[in-house]
Amino acid sequence: MSLPLTTHLTSLSTPRPYSAATEHAFLTAAGTGTLPPALLSLYLSQDRIYAAHAYPRFLGHLLTHVPFSSRHAPDSPEERLHGEIVDVLAGALQNVRREVGLFAEVQRAHSLPPFAQWRERKATRDYTAEMARVGAFGTLEDGLVFLWAMERVYLDAWTYVKSLLPTAATEAGPALPAIRQLVENWTCPAFVEFVEVLEGLVNRLNIVPGSPAYFRAEEIWVRVLELEEAFWPVGGEEMEELLL
Repeated sequence: MSLPLTTHLTSLSTPRPYSAATEHAFLTAAGTGTLPPALLSLYLSQDRIYAAHAYPRFLGHLLTHVPFSSRHAPDSPEERLHGEIVDVLAGALQNVRREVGLFAEVQRAHSLPPFAQWRERKATRDYTAEMARVGAFGTLEDGLVFLWAMERVYLDAWTYVKSLLPTAATEAGPALPAIRQLVENWTCPAFVEFVEVLEGLVNRLNIVPGSPAYFRAEEIWVRVLELEEAFWPVGGEEMEELLL
């Protein structure tokens, strides 16, 4: 019996190690309280572009690929699976809209520099362009693998941050209260469950070893790791990306 697809993907030896995306220097600084507030603001401004613009468009593309057919009986396995996929995508859309509001709330509550002062990074353009490409030209299976990969990496990245957070008694860095609020959101049980549901869907897509869809899934996994690593800004970018 072959491994579940997601188990296979996470076990792959990739050009860039998994930890490059999930234990990036930005994340280490976030967890240890040394992240400058301006760098956090820059990151959140880019994540807002991803969440407010690219992610809903990506989900919309996936919805158009769900292969509904009147030949499938209402109680058929196909109809049930397709309905489940729609439910998951609809839930993801509701969640990301809430998250867009969270970004503004965090910025205001913790007096971070305004998001409008940052230009869009190349890494953000690369990520959103790949989402648009996979959404528009890939299959439903490609899109669901891409969605799961993004969310799995994100969950593991913020779980890493959580593991580094100092105790409340420890002197806090200026961005640490905002980081704690973000960690609470991105490691909460509901998000963990969402990633697990996506994993279950991907493993039920009948993507068999050796098939074109299987090889594309491997390529998608590698590409998402590259994009996620590049999406974390590095120290100094908060000066380079200021709008003049």
